[in-house]
Amino acid sequence: MTSSKRVRDRSKQKRVHDLEIATEKWKIFSKIHLLMDALRSEPEHVAPIRTLDRYRCQINLPRPHKLSDFLRKSPKLFELYTDRRGTTWVGLTPEAEDLVEEEEKEIESNSDKAAEHVTRFLMMSVDKRLRVDKIAHFRRDLGLAMDFRHNWVRRYPDLFRVVKSFEDGVEYLELVGWKKEWAVTELERKVGGVCGDENSEHSPGMLSLAFPVKFPPTYKKLFRYGGKIEHFQKREYLSPYADARGGRLVAGSLEFDKRAVAIMHELLSFTLEKRLVTDHLTHFRQEFAMPQKLMRLLLKHFGIFYVSERGRRFHVFLTEAYEGSELVEKCPLVIWKEKVQTLIGYRGKKKNIETFKDLSDLEDNDLLDIESDDDKSLGELREGEIIGLDDDFCLDDAEMDLQDVHDEYKGCGTA
Repeated sequence: MTSSKRVRDRSKQKRVHDLEIATEKWKIFSKIHLLMDALRSEPEHVAPIRTLDRYRCQINLPRPHKLSDFLRKSPKLFELYTDRRGTTWVGLTPEAEDLVEEEEKEIESNSDKAAEHVTRFLMMSVDKRLRVDKIAHFRRDLGLAMDFRHNWVRRYPDLFRVVKSFEDGVEYLELVGWKKEWAVTELERKVGGVCGDENSEHSPGMLSLAFPVKFPPTYKKLFRYGGKIEHFQKREYLSPYADARGGRLVAGSLEFDKRAVAIMHELLSFTLEKRLVTDHLTHFRQEFAMPQKLMRLLLKHFGIFYVSERGRRFHVFLTEAYEGSELVEKCPLVIWKEKVQTLIGYRGKKKNIETFKDLSDLEDNDLLDIESDDDKSLGELREGEIIGLDDDFCLDDAEMDLQDVHDEYKGCGTA
């Protein structure tokens, strides 16, 4: 039996069916969104279908499957036409055109909030600066504009600036001014009742806050690890916004791990869907002073986070943000995505399902058989947001292979 098979057959006590459904829905949406973006960049939003062939890998459509068949499954979003020469053209429907315009407006409306989140990224980093190409990984997750790297990063000179390294020419986004009202974690705001404002005397330091946890009803081992969970929740840790230099952190200590959990909690709180591809987090281990084996830490704190291993890349969820397979709080950009989802023709293999509303009826075994894979965003493909990273950053959770994941799920608790 292969490692991949063992991971898929892990105990159902640790598989959260609702979040697996959420993973599948967003993956299908991302493929459609990629093609919509590709057409949006074309003159009059129309192009020969062969020009979209370059995205086959990103939407997991190997030959001999036809791209035209893939597009025809969503007739409310894509129109296809074959001219006299036999060339098939594809364009966006009027309804899709309206959705594209709506998305642009929502991204613009979200711009200031996204700038706050990017600034807080920089405030949490050890050196108060991050590589632009690394932040670009979070473009869609934070609702940033498509021109993030070339124009958007220069729209907020009072918050950050772009600097270029003399050694290798790499561009960094550097913090310009510290915003003390933003140096308050989302957990402090919700649990501790701390309100960040300009007149606040709050200063980031040691915290002792319990993270919200949520376990699936089928999880039977809670009694075994209850003491460890309580011990972890009571332990003090350094705020993600406090200065981590000067020997204040001891790698491998429980305080070090809890601060890493706090940073991941904060990063996930900033995202639109309260979830991320795990290798996007591992890109920042050094900049945020987090453990090398970050994936192991995510799995260990099952209840605060949930890791879905569907596809080639794992996804991590902030469990408190979900009720079943739905987000508790939905921002306008998430609501926009759901509008697009209602127009997508479902792509299941085993069952004849017309829309996403029937997806929750699938069993776990059916979910494993659905067409599924991850893609890179169009912005990443065109602007080279991934290309150029060091090799250790390009590896997909290289610090932990599938057998390790299986062993962790099988053997570890939630200490």
